[in-house]
Amino acid sequence: MAARQEDGRENSYGYLLFELRANTIDRKKYPMNTPEISGGSLPVGQIDGQKSPRYAGLTTFARLPRREDVPDFDVAVVGIPFDAGVTYRPGARFGPSSIREASRLLRPYNPALGSMPFADAQVVDAGDIDCNPFDIVEALGEMEAGLVELMSGGRAVLALGGDHTVALPALRAVHAQHGPVALVHFDAHLDTWDTYFGAPYTHGTPFRRASEEGLIRKDRSAHVGIRGSLYDPADLADDEKLGFTIVHCRDFDRIGVDGILERVLQRVGDAPLYISIDIDVLDPAFAPATGTPEAGGMTSRELLEVLRGFRHHRIVGADIVEVSPAYDHAAITAVAAANLAYELITIMSAQRGE
Repeated sequence: MAARQEDGRENSYGYLLFELRANTIDRKKYPMNTPEISGGSLPVGQIDGQKSPRYAGLTTFARLPRREDVPDFDVAVVGIPFDAGVTYRPGARFGPSSIREASRLLRPYNPALGSMPFADAQVVDAGDIDCNPFDIVEALGEMEAGLVELMSGGRAVLALGGDHTVALPALRAVHAQHGPVALVHFDAHLDTWDTYFGAPYTHGTPFRRASEEGLIRKDRSAHVGIRGSLYDPADLADDEKLGFTIVHCRDFDRIGVDGILERVLQRVGDAPLYISIDIDVLDPAFAPATGTPEAGGMTSRELLEVLRGFRHHRIVGADIVEVSPAYDHAAITAVAAANLAYELITIMSAQRGE
């Protein structure tokens, strides 16, 4: 396909090339009617919603170009449709497709962050990583290999799960590029248990394995949104030994979003950052479609605002997992996940366009 066109308007498939309108954003950063943004040709953006209805056409994330539609990319969204590691309700293998469908509503300009994420850098949908649904160890290797290839050259990748097992190969791939990273893990659950029915690789064990393998900075990592029942008080002590600090969900009532951000950002410091979001960090009122729901969670507004607080930190990778659409109502959960992805992409794109 004609991936780029020097008149700065659109290519043959209708992907919008950013001819930016006046009086919306900083013209020094986003000059009008120019084929040059961020030192190169205009990024290929979304299908133009004024020419093709948003409910039509291919269902890529945010109606962005596929990887094969452009010569190169800076940020990739990739699906990992795997849920063989779940311990309760299955179905997260269908999460990537449901999030992509909900992302059709996303538009080019993010007013909360004052950015045009699909103009700051070339963002693509890299499709799905194929992995063995019957052999978890083999699947982990396939996920890691696919992510390593996408991340080559320092590119940023946002993975759409899939269950939380996928975070382990993602952290392995990030480690290959950046060494140990700070991890901020949004979840109702710790996910630092040792085994489940003797199995070391499940959606409840990825961050114990990541800590044991030296993939994360033990002095820079945190869980946010933890709540609900545990197996034993020792779960908390074990988690601390693995290098995590815990920001409980109940702390939002006491210190608010600003207080939460202050604690987490102080913990992360200036380390390269990986963000992992289990959608069950949200209250079931905002995310009913997940495998292990817990009452008393964050609101979608709170989580969106916390994510925006990372805009000055170098995000080297991220995942959004555990969306299980069979339990959704009116795509509530998928819409939340798509918008969380949009905030992360906005930050990663802006950092790579600097």
